[in-house]
Amino acid sequence: MKRPKLKKASKRMTCHKRYKIQKKVREHHRKLRKEAKKRGHKKPKKDPGVPNSAPFKEALLREAELRKQQLEELKQQQKLDRQKEQERKRKLEISPDDEQSNVETQEESDEPKIKKAKSGKQNPKKLHCQELKKVIEASDIVLEVLDARDPLGCRCPQVEEAVIQSGCKKLVLVLNKSDLVPKENLENWLTYLNKELPTVVFKASTNLKNRKKTFKIKKKVVPFQSKLCCGKEALWKLLGGFQQSCGKGVQVGVVGFPNVGKSSIINSLKQERICSVGVSMGLTRSMQIVPLDKQITIIDSPCFIISPCNSPAALALRSPASIEVLRPLEAASAILSQADSQQVVLKYTVPGYKDSLDFFTKLAQRRGLHQKGGSPNVESAAKLLWSEWTGASLGYYCHPPASWNHSPHFNENITAIMKRGFNLEELEKNNAHSIQESFSGLRA
Repeated sequence: MKRPKLKKASKRMTCHKRYKIQKKVREHHRKLRKEAKKRGHKKPKKDPGVPNSAPFKEALLREAELRKQQLEELKQQQKLDRQKEQERKRKLEISPDDEQSNVETQEESDEPKIKKAKSGKQNPKKLHCQELKKVIEASDIVLEVLDARDPLGCRCPQVEEAVIQSGCKKLVLVLNKSDLVPKENLENWLTYLNKELPTVVFKASTNLKNRKKTFKIKKKVVPFQSKLCCGKEALWKLLGGFQQSCGKGVQVGVVGFPNVGKSSIINSLKQERICSVGVSMGLTRSMQIVPLDKQITIIDSPCFIISPCNSPAALALRSPASIEVLRPLEAASAILSQADSQQVVLKYTVPGYKDSLDFFTKLAQRRGLHQKGGSPNVESAAKLLWSEWTGASLGYYCHPPASWNHSPHFNENITAIMKRGFNLEELEKNNAHSIQESFSGLRA
């Protein structure tokens, strides 16, 4: 009951009532334990895995491993983003005295200073290009990384022309992801590109399985196995030979379009996960200097920014982020035109298709992608195909042109200058060994 002149009632109670409540609680808990005992303990079901009799068992296991790897990379990237955000917030924390002094200095500043502060807030794309320009200016050798599935589509004439105009820099092509194309196609591309510039066949290591975590002060380094890396020895010998011919330390810049594997190549050479890698575009925002040894320093750079003036097909094949600003049907149709139709039919378990629209309709029906009213959602099916392509799950490759011609910004004199200082005979032998090693590993 409420005590006189007090708003709240007292919490005091008789011992009889308190003991009765405790007894009821004990009885309730005993009843719950008894019911749980009757239900029994259910063991968690174990995953039986893929049976040996299942068709395409190796492909299914490979896809499962790829999904697991992508999930780990996503978690690692999210962790790095959280750490960067926390560090940024710590830097923004200013004491009240400092805040007051900052306000006073801002009031005293004149108009020229205000204009300078406004000009400091530049466009992110402009800052991106400035970082790329810094990398090219600081480098003695520029490695242009190409995707072996579409080497000509990954070359940037503007960057190559900037390197040539510098006069004292070397340009080397790195044909990465060599395991995603047939051996004959890779050899044909190597012959085609070698006529113009020194070309190295490479396959970056992406095997992060069973990696051991080691910790250092204020820095976390995750070493990983580089058994699956091919072409590392060839690239090392090429850079080492050029450094010896120069007689001084050299700086090597790595440039290229998004998702060609720039950071993965640096991690493979260093045998440590120093640069962040992932399927998403633009993980590298600024130049990052990584010393390989006492004489050779490698510089990671942001990716090339694709001009929106290009065709939807070119944007789709060069920039994975462009799907958001393009019509997805055009972008995915460009990818589908380069893919092997038999492999696409087997992968997505759809019947034969006449054209891209027919394929997306059948894929939407197969995956249950429907719009209001039950009609198949072909745009969602196109986005699904695009996401498979960015993760290298869908196989496709381009053939080199039948006839070879110099690029507009190249001639015989420039080609000779670019090849000077490199041991091309040794590079040819090392490339042949890398191709043999890569495809023998795939057969095993």
